[in-house]
Amino acid sequence: MHDIWNPWHGCVKCSEGCDNCYMYFLDRTRGQRGDEIYRTKNGFDYPLRKKRGGGFRIQSGELLRVCMTSDFFLEEADRWRPEAWDIIWQRRDVKFFLLTKRPERVAECLPDDWGDGWPNVFLNVTCENQRRAEERIPVLLDLPFHHKGIMCAPLIGGISAERWLNSGEIEQVIAGGENYDGSRPCRFEWIQSLRRQCEERNITFCFIETGTNFIKDGRRYHMPDKALQSRMAFRSGMNFRGKPMEFLLTDPLGIPVPKEQLYVPRYDGRACRECGSILICNGCSGCGRCG
Repeated sequence: MHDIWNPWHGCVKCSEGCDNCYMYFLDRTRGQRGDEIYRTKNGFDYPLRKKRGGGFRIQSGELLRVCMTSDFFLEEADRWRPEAWDIIWQRRDVKFFLLTKRPERVAECLPDDWGDGWPNVFLNVTCENQRRAEERIPVLLDLPFHHKGIMCAPLIGGISAERWLNSGEIEQVIAGGENYDGSRPCRFEWIQSLRRQCEERNITFCFIETGTNFIKDGRRYHMPDKALQSRMAFRSGMNFRGKPMEFLLTDPLGIPVPKEQLYVPRYDGRACRECGSILICNGCSGCGRCG
């Protein structure tokens, strides 16, 4: 996928949301171990790569999801993170989506010149249930970031987040069910509740996928196909577009990039039409695989 940057790979499980980690499962199918952590050889400098004719492959205004097979604030990655921060600083014209289950480590891992935050960086914490919401969201709210969000995936329990959403600092909530080994059920009423909490506060809510085991109206649906999960999530009508996020994106001199020069996502693929992730997607890569 063209919107993912994995500067390192591998992770250490740290909470119940990690029990059936998709990365561990996929690594196992390749004869690898998910707890082996290493800097990626071919992906570390991805945001800085250029096209043959010049210009960056990742255009101004694009969004990159960082460390989708690890955790950006993983302790074992401390020696590589300063270089990753430098890449993010060089690409101040790109939006970087950081996701962590370790918000308690974030403050000590920020660059010296961070100040009140870099305006192109969006920090999200994973909250798989109420316990982890209580633990992680207050820490998120205390951190110096211009953009903050919550990832409720895999959602394995209902979450009441009103008191944190009322802060006005949370701009987006994403939710989805669990996949692969031992997938625990995701209940539709949990999704409905989160959607209602967000809609009442004009916060974007995105239901990205049902997960393998989805319970709705007392009936269990087994859906191992992720494309089907995404379509069913989209058809549920739970997605809600709230107040738009405004990112200040600049060139290396700190001059704002004109709006007409920013990347505009296209959704040309057949799968795009009913994709649960369309509200948060970087757009179709034009690979042609879905026809």
